[in-house]
Amino acid sequence: MAENGPDAAEVLRRVRGLLDAYDPGSTERLEFLRARFDAGLAWVHFPPGLGGLGAPRALQSVVDAELAAAGAPDNDPRRIGIGLGMAAPTILRYGTDAQRERFLRPLWLGEEVWCQLFSEPGAGSDLAGLGTRAVREGEDWVVTGQKVWTSNAHNARWAILIARTDPDVPKHRGITYFVCDMTDPGVEVRPLRQITGEAEFNEVFLTGVRIPDTLRLGEVGDGWRVAQTTLMNERVAIGGSPLPREGGMIASVAATWRERPELRTPELHDRLLRLWVDAEVTRLTAQRVRQQLAVGAPGPEGSGMKLAFARLNQAVSGLELELLGEEGLRYGDWTNARPDTVDFYGRDAGYRYLRAKGNSIEGGTSEVLRNIIAERVLGLPSEPRTDKDVAWKDLPR
Repeated sequence: MAENGPDAAEVLRRVRGLLDAYDPGSTERLEFLRARFDAGLAWVHFPPGLGGLGAPRALQSVVDAELAAAGAPDNDPRRIGIGLGMAAPTILRYGTDAQRERFLRPLWLGEEVWCQLFSEPGAGSDLAGLGTRAVREGEDWVVTGQKVWTSNAHNARWAILIARTDPDVPKHRGITYFVCDMTDPGVEVRPLRQITGEAEFNEVFLTGVRIPDTLRLGEVGDGWRVAQTTLMNERVAIGGSPLPREGGMIASVAATWRERPELRTPELHDRLLRLWVDAEVTRLTAQRVRQQLAVGAPGPEGSGMKLAFARLNQAVSGLELELLGEEGLRYGDWTNARPDTVDFYGRDAGYRYLRAKGNSIEGGTSEVLRNIIAERVLGLPSEPRTDKDVAWKDLPR
């Protein structure tokens, strides 16, 4: 669709028309965002009527820059990142017309927050081994099981959910993908306290939750393929976010280095320079990944970006603690908060160091991502999988 969509000049004309009709300085925030969505300037590459214009995805950065320069409000993307980065592209690709009409607009506006019900206590790295069951009863599916590491479940209205609908086939073939209403009876959300003291993650218990078949995405039993769209987009969203030069985790340690010359040593200087270069290489590589994304769906390259993001954040936050010495051991904001957003960079050095430990788990463990890169990017032989053709019900647990 994007090949026949409006060009950059037409998109800019629409942006300026929006700004003329809705002055950001005097228009209520939600009213402006609704007008932006209806003008096709939410996701320019989405189809008309769904927040887009069918334009090339690369033009989104042009739209965002023009609106930011005019002081226009954004939709608080950090708060609704799971909806924007994971649920929306999956619904667009696999949802029915009715599902797209129902979910995409309030999702983008931030009126409805989303979470992801994928991982389980016994199915994290081996996600396809999940055991949450969905049993068909008439026009509904009755879902029972437990999910874990669910970011923002305590704020979410909706969830993307995968569950086992056929235990008699191999594990990848018996999964179905659903949209779950987090306010329905049988959904219980419990906080998971992290090493930071916060509880941005949750465990979610599903006990006889009834999900209408109209909230199924994709075909019955085809949920693994649908989930791959979600996971590929998730890894790009985590590891490939746009950053300015010297942005992200490296910004804090570089600022400390410049402001506190008494902390410097030759060895720390050498390590900082190496990590600064690594950060810049990662940032530029992320730009290339986003350019690939602009002309098609994300591929396994996003796994490389997410892997690099985790490794770099952990190394940089560790260096920052060493640079600060005793001062770096202080943790100045220990709270039992349940934050509304995922904060990768945090408030102080102690928080950043502790929070970065989760980067190598969330969005796919580093070990799993290395396998994906080896097999799908480098073309190396797959690891032996003895359970590939075994029915899920016969797998040891």
